[in-house]
Formats: sequence, structure tokens, C-alpha cells
Amino acid sequence: MRKRTPLAVMATLILLMITLVAPLIPISSASAAESKNLIYDEANLLSEQEKSELNLLANQYGAERQTDFVILTTNNIENQDVMLLTEDFYDKQGLGYDKKFGNAVILTMDMNNREVYLAGFYKAKEYLSDQRLDSIRNRITSELSSGNYKLAFEKYIELSYKYMGYEPGVNPNNILFNGWFQLGVSVVLGGIVVGMMTYRSGGRVTVNRATYEDSSNSSVIDRQDRYIRTTVTKRKIEKNNNNGGGGGGGTSRGGHSHSGSRGSF
Repeated sequence: MRKRTPLAVMATLILLMITLVAPLIPISSASAAESKNLIYDEANLLSEQEKSELNLLANQYGAERQTDFVILTTNNIENQDVMLLTEDFYDKQGLGYDKKFGNAVILTMDMNNREVYLAGFYKAKEYLSDQRLDSIRNRITSELSSGNYKLAFEKYIELSYKYMGYEPGVNPNNILFNGWFQLGVSVVLGGIVVGMMTYRSGGRVTVNRATYEDSSNSSVIDRQDRYIRTTVTKRKIEKNNNNGGGGGGGTSRGGHSHSGSRGSF
């Protein structure tokens, strides 16, 4: 049987790496996405071009998750609670990917009270739990605070898409799911395998210390253990209780339950 060369082994490992990383790369197909309005910029935070680009992105990603990724910005002149505002918006619009009152996730920007709320309905409620929505909100808050709204909304759509690719109950931020981490591990393992093959290709060394050692005349000359001291240091760990918001879903007045996360920006 013909032995594989290190180069052939490395080529096989590279192919394996591509196979592992490929599912993590989203496929954006404009033809597969239904064109409908998902950006409701009532507070006029975006330009027409920015709204168009975000709407295209939301349609493309939403088609693959069969979920509408919706953005609502409002000046909230009636000073309504941001969660109730989001629920009423869902009920009034009848949002849903393929039917009225279906799969949808909504990001609501309340510019009056400087609050943001994320809510997931139906499939989005299952895959975007309170904890996952908390994670998304935490990762876009700095952009919202600095006024980089388009960037924040892009991250919201992309992270919602990404998190819905993991089964409920799984932590999507686990480093084991990181594509670059998987790639790095594969490269290291490939290097080890190739190194071992290269080492063994030169033949094994069978001579060692025992070959020339006279065990009948060998012994330990001296041994000494000296205890010095043991030092124990204690340090108080402070708890950080300021998370700027938190999870919390509910049920709309129309009877549609949802997951949720709210916070200031």
C-alpha cells in the first residue's frame, strides 16, 4: 500500500478545514429573498440609501432563517413603554415571514427615552431567547450610543441570523463554535501529524541510555529534600451588578408571546 506524503496529508487537512468553516459563512442570495419593507425608520435616523441597504440585508438573511428581521425607530411622542410599543407594533402590522403573525424579531429604538428593546416572536422566540437577545443588545449598545445607527442595525441583523443557526439552549458565543478557532486547531493538528510523519520517515532510534548502562553498579548517590515555606494570599473578588438592562419577554395585547431584552443607550 502506497504511503501518503506529508503534502498529501496537509491537502486533506485543508479540505477538512474548509468543510468545517463553510457552514459558518452566510450565503446571501438576492434572488431567494422576498423584497418587502422591514425597516420602519419613523425617527428619520437613516438616509434613503442606508434604509435600502439594510432592507436588502434583512430580506436576504431573513429568507434563510424564515424569519423577518425588523427595525423600528420612533420618537415616541406619546411616551409609551418601549416593550408595549413593540408589542402593539407587532399586533398592528401583523408581522411574520410567510404569514400574518408569524416568525419575526424586532429591534425598537425609543429616541424619546433613549431605550432599545429586542423581541422575538414564534420561531425567533425559540431561537432568540432572552439571554441571546441580551447578548445581541450588549454588542450593539456602544454603536447606538455613539450614533452609528447603520452599523448597529447591521450587527443586529447579522447576529440574529448567526444565533438562529444554533440549537436552542446552546451558547452561540462558545469559543468552540468560532470558525477561526476551529481553523487554528485544525492547522495545529495538521502540523503535529506532518511533524510526526516527517520524524518517523527517517527511521526509529533504538539506542538509548539503557543500552550502555550497567544496572548492577548504578545507584543513587545522594538525595535531599528541603522545605522552605508555604504562602497563601487572599483577594476579594468584586461583583459587577451593573449590566445596563436585561432580559424580559411577555405577551402582547393581541395574545402573541415573545422573548425580550431592554436597555438604555
